[in-house]
Amino acid sequence: MAREDRFPAWEAALLAGVAAVFAAGLVGVYISMPHSDYSFLKLPRNLQDLKVLTDHLEDYTSDYTVQVLVGYCAVYIFMQTFMIPGTIFMSLLAGALFGQLGGLALVVFAATAGASSCYFLSKLVGKPLVFSLWPDKLMFFQKQVAKRREKLLNYMLFLRVTPTLPNTFINFASPIVDVPYHIFFLATAIGLIPAAYVTVRLPFSEPQAGIALSDLRSLNDLYDPQSIALLFLIGIVSVTPTLLSKNETQAKASDVAASTN
Repeated sequence: MAREDRFPAWEAALLAGVAAVFAAGLVGVYISMPHSDYSFLKLPRNLQDLKVLTDHLEDYTSDYTVQVLVGYCAVYIFMQTFMIPGTIFMSLLAGALFGQLGGLALVVFAATAGASSCYFLSKLVGKPLVFSLWPDKLMFFQKQVAKRREKLLNYMLFLRVTPTLPNTFINFASPIVDVPYHIFFLATAIGLIPAAYVTVRLPFSEPQAGIALSDLRSLNDLYDPQSIALLFLIGIVSVTPTLLSKNETQAKASDVAASTN
């Protein structure tokens, strides 16, 4: 794969245009919300911000559920599309506001939509940026995708479930290394479920079920060794068909070679 470090002016203009469209949509969501004191509305950058936001939104969500859902999805998809850090806090917020099942469904939907948006944006203008930010990871990813083309869905599921490669990188690099969208979509929608469940598994309104939001001191409280081990176990199970297929191919090749000698 030849390096492409240049970022043409038309691609920069297109990227800015897409960002402007998203920004206009967010402003529209904000304006459409019922009048109130919105000084608390800001992207949570730490657990303290998240707690403040949750405290203000809990009562608001029960009265204006649709507005909160639309606003939440718009913000999450915007962050995913433009690789803005902090979606982990948005996932925690979903669990805090909508509980386990509702939060899980919301996070998986928003994350899949945001990842898809990032995929198509990268397909249009992402190649120079990917080469600039992750040249080594990109070469590694391309080689792995080429080797596992026949069982690509299993490999992509493995990447989504485990922290082997950052999700941000996967979203942006997949179209560059020719991962078909249907494979990307299925791996994202299915593969994000375990990690999303780890994040929103606690119904924060019921502290007896586990760690309440007010008890969290750092994100490490969420990703304990057992949770990480479980994610890797799921990832290994997902990639097992690929490994078995590879062994079967090698065995057949050995049998053919033996029979010709």
